[in-house]
Amino acid sequence: MNAAALLSELRRRDIHVWAAGGELRCSAPPGALTPELREQLRRHKSEILAFVASAQALAGQQPAIVPLQPKGSRAPVFAVPGHNGDVFCYRVLAQALGEEQPFFGLQPPGLDGRGDPLKRVEDIAAYFVAQVHAFRPQGPYVIAGFCAGGTIAFELAQQLLAGGAAVSFVALFGSPYPSYFRRRTQWWQCLRDQAGRFGKLASELGSLSHRDLRRYCDEKLARHRARRDAARAAALDPVLAPRVRVQRATVSAVRRYEPRHFAGRVCLFLAGRQWQRSSVAARRWLSVALQGEEYCGPDGSEGFDMLRERHAPQFAELFRRCRDSGETNPLAGCGDLGCGPLRVKEMLPY
Repeated sequence: MNAAALLSELRRRDIHVWAAGGELRCSAPPGALTPELREQLRRHKSEILAFVASAQALAGQQPAIVPLQPKGSRAPVFAVPGHNGDVFCYRVLAQALGEEQPFFGLQPPGLDGRGDPLKRVEDIAAYFVAQVHAFRPQGPYVIAGFCAGGTIAFELAQQLLAGGAAVSFVALFGSPYPSYFRRRTQWWQCLRDQAGRFGKLASELGSLSHRDLRRYCDEKLARHRARRDAARAAALDPVLAPRVRVQRATVSAVRRYEPRHFAGRVCLFLAGRQWQRSSVAARRWLSVALQGEEYCGPDGSEGFDMLRERHAPQFAELFRRCRDSGETNPLAGCGDLGCGPLRVKEMLPY
């Protein structure tokens, strides 16, 4: 485990670390800081001190900016996380892109518990615009978004472009179109999923004995209660509660957002051909972009898997191809598809 992975694991366990007087300090819930983690902290102390000190210095001026990979001279990537606001979801991708590609996460307001989350996509994007301008006054910028954060990234790029900034392209990683998050769409999606599961479940249960069937039901009920209790605990926990509020506010904001035409380049990074054809309607982003491109990763890389260790290097390679093709000839190979130029690139599983 390297220092960046360790910091991500500490964050997942709600263990907070900071630098004070050249020493590494931390606070943790009871039992969270295991002997193994203590040993990892001791082993990576100098690296973590440097990283935390840098992040603390930056946060004093731009609280939204989290440096995931600050080195390099290319146009920096400013990436909006998913609805939970965890910028460390990009950690592996930022590493896979290498030291020539600066990569910064954008942390939404309200996540630290010091204020309320913003409730409109336009307001969240405006907050990020101010932070990006303060940190890097001159473009060009690459704007990225994951899942629900893709909608915020799209509006962020809109506002940067409207203000005269140069936006190289918008990279949307597994980002459904906003209509996917609306209640009616979610209801129908849930109904379809339940119907599919019911058919599979009926087939499985038909082969179980009475004793095995009772054990299966008890296990399902126990898992349901555990998820319910965890959700209730998170809503009351002083550390987790701000994240829950940000999640709810972000999804509600995305649900109400109506994308406008974007006079730039939007690149979709999709989790394989099956996901491409699914009901998330990601390809609708192409209808509101002057230039639209698709980059398909391997099947089975849905959700957070596309940004984790198994698939992140493949999506990093797709990102480099997208970035480099735009630098050499941004209009090469574009063909008309109704709204505007479209270039389709695919990467098959490997």
